[in-house]
Amino acid sequence: MTKNIDYFFGIGSPWAFIGLEAFTALAAKHGASIRPFVIPLVEDNGAIYSRNRPEARRAYWTKDLKRWAAVRGKALDFDNRSTLSDPTPAGLMVIAAIKRSDDWLKLTAALQAAFWERGEDIGQPAVRVAIADAAGLDGTALEQRAQAEDVKATWESNLEMARAGGVFGFPTFRYDGELYWGQDSLPFLDRHLNGDKIVA
Repeated sequence: MTKNIDYFFGIGSPWAFIGLEAFTALAAKHGASIRPFVIPLVEDNGAIYSRNRPEARRAYWTKDLKRWAAVRGKALDFDNRSTLSDPTPAGLMVIAAIKRSDDWLKLTAALQAAFWERGEDIGQPAVRVAIADAAGLDGTALEQRAQAEDVKATWESNLEMARAGGVFGFPTFRYDGELYWGQDSLPFLDRHLNGDKIVA
């Protein structure tokens, strides 16, 4: 029987970015299928954007990100991030890729790397198209598809599913009805996929 993992994530999440390769490697190891759900943070369930956290917590968040980035072999660019546009349209482009049966994982990795490693403004259409093209995809077609009403409807339905399922932050993995929040929870997901579910 194929193992299915629901993957809730956002393109603008540094945690989703630094954990993406580890997650896909884990899924491949277990022969698991990934079902992607691109969403915003679910504030109704308790998610808090970093800009709204107290300074002490934001400072620790940044240090912890740098530690984990080093563990995952990533280098994050924290300079001038306030000048970057909302990355939400990049998420819609990924949904468009999913609907077109394009390589959404390659597009996701490319957009996140551009945003977090190079500080590129993926909120801008021309930037997204260039990134998709460089990844070997049809950026213009994807950008056009991302404007369709069914893509926006999927964004909303993904959010409703996440809200109803108790998801709040990025990345969240759901397997066999169990939620695992954060890329640092991958060892627990690994054990569950091996048949060793930890019951709290």
